[in-house]
Amino acid sequence: MGCSSCSTGKDGQPKGCKNNGTCGTDGCNKLTVFDWLSNMSLPNGEKPFDCIEVRFKNSRKEFFRNSENLSLSIGDIVATQAQSGHDIGMVTLTGELVKVQMRKKNEDHTNKELPKVYRKASQKDIDIWQKCRDREAEIQKKSRELAIALNLQMKLSDVEFQGDGSKATFYYTAEERVDFRQLIKDMAKSFGIRIEMRQIGYRQEAQRLGGIGSCGRELCCSTWLTDFRSVSTSAARYQQLSLNPQKLAGQCGKLKCCLNYELDIYLDALKDFPASDTKIMTEKGLALCQKVDIFKATLWFCYKDDWANWHALSKEHVNEMLEKNKRNEKVSSLEEYAIEPSEEKEQEKVFENVVGQDSLTRFDKPKQSKNNRNKKRSPNKKPQQNAGNSATPDAKQNKPANNPNQKAKPNRRKPRPQKSANAEGKAEGKPNTQKNQNPEGTAQKRNNNKRRTNNKKRPTDNDNG
Repeated sequence: MGCSSCSTGKDGQPKGCKNNGTCGTDGCNKLTVFDWLSNMSLPNGEKPFDCIEVRFKNSRKEFFRNSENLSLSIGDIVATQAQSGHDIGMVTLTGELVKVQMRKKNEDHTNKELPKVYRKASQKDIDIWQKCRDREAEIQKKSRELAIALNLQMKLSDVEFQGDGSKATFYYTAEERVDFRQLIKDMAKSFGIRIEMRQIGYRQEAQRLGGIGSCGRELCCSTWLTDFRSVSTSAARYQQLSLNPQKLAGQCGKLKCCLNYELDIYLDALKDFPASDTKIMTEKGLALCQKVDIFKATLWFCYKDDWANWHALSKEHVNEMLEKNKRNEKVSSLEEYAIEPSEEKEQEKVFENVVGQDSLTRFDKPKQSKNNRNKKRSPNKKPQQNAGNSATPDAKQNKPANNPNQKAKPNRRKPRPQKSANAEGKAEGKPNTQKNQNPEGTAQKRNNNKRRTNNKKRPTDNDNG
C-alpha cells in the first residue's frame, strides 16, 4: 500500500515524507496507476496523447487536455482549470493509457470542452495550496458546530479546498433532505469563501474517513477498492452465513463488500448441488434435508417422523435418489445410501518441541523429601506448648537441680505435678543428704515447697540450705 518513504509511524501519520499521500514517489495512494508503457517509444510520426489524468484530494480524479504541450510526467504538480479560478493536483497518468482510462470512465477524448492544464505549479501555488489544506480540520470543526446550532440532521464528514483557496466543498451524509441555506450563509460569513455542499453515501463516507474492519485490517474501500457493487442478502444465503445484520454490516452500516469476493466460487459449486429444501420419498416415509456442507459435498437428511436421527448422504447419492423419485420410484431407505462414519478419529494436535529447547520447568525448585526435612530440623527445637498449659520459663529451660555440669535434655513430655525435694531424691534413688545436715532448714524448706506448689513453680538451686 505505502511506498518506502511513507510507512506509517506511531501516531498513524506517514513516517517518511509526511505528505499524506502526495509524496513525489506517488506510491502511497490507492489511485496510483503503473504506467507500463513508459519505457516504450512512440512510432515515427506519432504524437503523444494530449490528455492527462490528474488526482486531487481523496478519491477524486479528472481528465485534462494538455493544450500547451507541456512536458509532464507522473508526480508533477500542475495548475488546472476550474469553474472559477484554478485548482492544484498531481499528475497520475500520461500517454496512451489515459485513452484507455477515459474509455473505461465513458469520457470522450475528442470533446473540445474538456478542461485544460494551465501550467506546472509554482512554489507560490504550492504554498497557498498547503495553507488551505492545513485549515481544513479547523473549518470542519466550526462547520459542525454551526450545523448543530441550527439543529440540522446531517453529518459533515470532510472538507476539500480548491487549490487557490477561493472555494471549499463540504461533503455530508443525511438520511433525509436537509435545508442548509441558512448554514451556507453562516459559513460564508464566518469563513469568507464560497461554499459548495455535496451529499455522499455512507460507503463514500467510510472510504474517505477510513478505519479498521472486523477482520482486523484496514477497510478495503479506503485502501484498494475503487468501485462499489451492490451487495444483497442472497450472497450471504449462498455462502450459508447467518443472516445477522450486526455481523454482515460494515463500518458504513451497509452490507460488507467482501461478501461478493467468494460468491462466484460458491455459485459454481452449487450448480450441480441439490437445493437445501430437497425432499426424498422413501418406503419408510418422507425425508427432509436438514443441513448442507458445500465443501464436503454432503447433505444430512432425516425422516419426517424421526427428527433426531440424521443420515449423511453424498451429493451423487442424493441426485440418484431424486432421479428415482422423478420416475415415481421410491427409495428403500436412507440407511442404504448413508455414509458410514470413519472409524479413525482425528488425533488432537499436540505441540512438539521442534527447536529442541529444554522444558520450561527446569528452573523450578524440586520438592524436598521428608528425610531431608528431618535432617534440617535442629535437635534443640522447643516443643509446642499446649494452650491450656501455663508452664514457667524455668520449666521450659529444663535446668538440672543438683549437677550443674550435666547437660539439659529436651523435655518432650507434658509437665507432671511437682514434688518436693525429698520425693525427688527417693524417686531418683539418691541419698538424701540434706535431712541430717540441718533439721531447721528442712522445716523451712517444706514451708517453701508448699508455697511453690501453690504457685505452681519448681524449686531452684538457690532454695537449698
